[in-house]
Amino acid sequence: MAKIGVDVGGTFTDIILDSEKIGGDSGGVTVHKVPSTPEDQSIGVIRGITEICDKAGVALGDIEKVVHGTTIATNAVIEYDGAEVGMLTTRGFRDILHLARHKRPHNFSMQFDVPWQSKPLVKRRNRIPVSERILPPDGRIEEALNEDDVRAAAELLKKRGVDAVIICFIYSFLNNTHEQRAKEIVKEILPDTYVSCSSEVADVIREYERFSTAAMNAFIGPRTSFYLRNLESALRAQGVNAEIRVMQSNGGVTTIEGGSERPVTILMSGPAGGVIGGKWAGELSGVENLITVDIGGTSADISVVPRGEVRIMNPRDTMVGGYPILSPMIDLATIGAGGGSIAYVDEGGAFRVGPRSAGANPGPACYGKGGEEPTVTDAQVVLGRLDAEQFLGGGVAIDPALSTKAIEDNLCTKLNMSVEEAALGVIRVLNSNMALEIRANSVAKGIDPRDYALVAFGGAGPLHGVALAKTVAARETIVPPAPGINAAIGLLATDMQYEFTRSALITISTAEQGELDKLNGQLDELVALADAALDADDIAPEDRKFTRVAECRYQGQGFELRAEFPDGTVSAENKQVVIENFHESHRRDYGHAFEEQNVEIITLRVIATAATEKLSWPALEAGEGHNPEAAVMYTRPTTFDSGETLDTPRYDRGKLKSGQTVAGPAIIIQHDSTSLIPPGYTAEVTQYGNLRVREAT
Repeated sequence: MAKIGVDVGGTFTDIILDSEKIGGDSGGVTVHKVPSTPEDQSIGVIRGITEICDKAGVALGDIEKVVHGTTIATNAVIEYDGAEVGMLTTRGFRDILHLARHKRPHNFSMQFDVPWQSKPLVKRRNRIPVSERILPPDGRIEEALNEDDVRAAAELLKKRGVDAVIICFIYSFLNNTHEQRAKEIVKEILPDTYVSCSSEVADVIREYERFSTAAMNAFIGPRTSFYLRNLESALRAQGVNAEIRVMQSNGGVTTIEGGSERPVTILMSGPAGGVIGGKWAGELSGVENLITVDIGGTSADISVVPRGEVRIMNPRDTMVGGYPILSPMIDLATIGAGGGSIAYVDEGGAFRVGPRSAGANPGPACYGKGGEEPTVTDAQVVLGRLDAEQFLGGGVAIDPALSTKAIEDNLCTKLNMSVEEAALGVIRVLNSNMALEIRANSVAKGIDPRDYALVAFGGAGPLHGVALAKTVAARETIVPPAPGINAAIGLLATDMQYEFTRSALITISTAEQGELDKLNGQLDELVALADAALDADDIAPEDRKFTRVAECRYQGQGFELRAEFPDGTVSAENKQVVIENFHESHRRDYGHAFEEQNVEIITLRVIATAATEKLSWPALEAGEGHNPEAAVMYTRPTTFDSGETLDTPRYDRGKLKSGQTVAGPAIIIQHDSTSLIPPGYTAEVTQYGNLRVREAT
């Protein structure tokens, strides 16, 4: 039987197959890349799965699991190409989505864009008020739902041909009966329309964020649901009867059904797989403090993993495309910096790289598909770091002359530089952009990169990894054994995960037994919901784990931090545990804690996980020696970041053995990526195939 991880990037779709049926040196692991198909991602996915099975000699019917990381939901947001959404809301609150929190995103800028106004997820004319009112603090019904208003609104939205409808009532997180009844009525009138309630998507306090999350869920819902179900049907038609899972933004996986009903949970599906894959690579070498840098064809994803723990963003930071989304996401940053990023001189004469990308079509100029603008990949080719006959193992033909022409025509004259100087400039600008983002996610958050290893992966990551580590003063660089498909590896290195939330306004510091009893009842209800979800996935009871979390704040604060509950029933005797956990979270994020202040619980969260069988990477054959001749392919001139051009040997990574070392200048080539080892650095090959690159002593 076999398991497959498939990650769709902007330029390539990466696939890994782990099968017990393959023996020999491969150890059961096969990797593959195919060009992405932006017009329909499923085409590239099906092609990749078919080809890797042929390559590995595995029948499609022998696949037992497919785990998928996709950018389909993210692309809909970036391209503002989602559904036409209708909205029913409480009378008097029609403009919540427009007003937001009256906060300027850039206080001192006169020309900023406010996406929730310039590109609303729900047009104002489709936001229809209905009469109903629920009041805090207990969710009592002040005004009954006017069902005639709901029917009239549904009929109007039907005439307008909306693709999706959301129902967002004030204080529905305290009492969702009105939302549920309105949904029933809307489904009667619009039976084939994507309909969801805010209490189903984000059952928590803060109406603007809850409404925005529900709106985003509907905006991307029809497209995402169609894609996932179409992919499932296409795989079944090919004879793949495996269980299909989708990577979530929080680092867990969900079902096709879960991803279709709550697509906001998979908005960062692709980048999340990369972070998990980076953590996995660190574990191969026993390294816990990691900065993961995933550089693909279109973007670079950066995350910090302290002590081997993947961090989840604070709710106030979970933004996608400028819209707040109350869905747990791995703490990562994405910038437009990849192999396909376009270099240009702007109207003011500044030298820029990205965020525009050549993508998969036409791709870099060297692909010969019509691209005429220079990209980072073209700069690497001009500098002699990517060899035409070795690009993706010779699977993709590239023309170095086209790279040279693109740089000459677009950069050299404007910058008064030679081709080589301009190409070096492209690399330096890109590295500078990424280094700034790494510092923003480490130093600016109290993390010292000198205590961390930088894990460089993605198709382009190992070409930039050592330079980035040097710039941010990271301890070393780790290049995973298959860096080009490391995000796909992450898909097979994670667990199934569900999260259920509920608002619970309680001052835990002063809570008496009656309040604690109510709190325990709410936690039990959330655990029951999580249990039911795992029941549907046929997870054995002994394989289930439930983590109960309180999202807390000091009285008077505006946002919360997570703190775990103690095991068992919360009582007056052990409630201090959650309070101390919150103080520690506050110390970790802000450097201090107010231990005399009362602590409030705002939201309860139950995280249900089910461990899955992890990918087992084969150990390399033991070897010894420095710069092993048996692995040398040939030598060619290569220009390094210093501007120095040196004759540089190419090593076949597949022939390197555990314990061997390679001193720079060197280039280590494999099918899915190329690693650059500059002069003055040495790469050590570890037991499981990691390259650990350190400055020579």
